[in-house]
Amino acid sequence: MAKDRFALVFASGGTTIRVVKVGRFQAAGFTILGWRVKDIRASVAALAERGVVFERYPWMRQDESGIWIAPGGTRVAWFKDPDGNVLSLSTR
Repeated sequence: MAKDRFALVFASGGTTIRVVKVGRFQAAGFTILGWRVKDIRASVAALAERGVVFERYPWMRQDESGIWIAPGGTRVAWFKDPDGNVLSLSTR
């Protein structure tokens, strides 16, 4: 891990993630980080078993696991981190 006065930089498995520091935190009302997964059903089930609660949006048709199918066929499920940021899993 490296850090400076603006961000923390993590490197793992050939991937680098830069996390910007903020003075005052306020969770965004939209997805700020998402992961593309091979099997969304298995990923949602594995996270749910660990206590992750998937978001339900009344204006979307989501299945029993909270997975929504976009018009183009992409499947998406949303959940929040402990700070209230919206995160997602998706697959095609």
